[in-house]
Amino acid sequence: MAETEHNYAARVSVTESAAERVQTLIQMEGKPNMMLRLGVSGGGCSGFQYGISLDDSINDDDRVFEEYGIRVVIDQTSLDLLDGSVVDYVEDLVGASFQVKNPNASSTCGCGSSFSV
Repeated sequence: MAETEHNYAARVSVTESAAERVQTLIQMEGKPNMMLRLGVSGGGCSGFQYGISLDDSINDDDRVFEEYGIRVVIDQTSLDLLDGSVVDYVEDLVGASFQVKNPNASSTCGCGSSFSV
């Protein structure tokens, strides 16, 4: 993934499937400047939970990455917990969702939306 705005060693990548879904959501919103915002907050059943949304602003502590034609924005604190993660979009019999594969997580909950380090 090529970094666009900053030059930092920590990285998060997205799969082509996730990028295609983000592009679809951006088109549905009608706001071409939107980016995928990935974050981590306290809570969830395992201590931390992932937050995934669309955003059109960049804060001072954000890092921006680009892959498959979309931009991913992550605040520095979250990036420290997400370094090396991959964001995927999965469709199966249960439904469709974004999933984060985080190599820093020592455990995850059953639903996959929270983790501990």
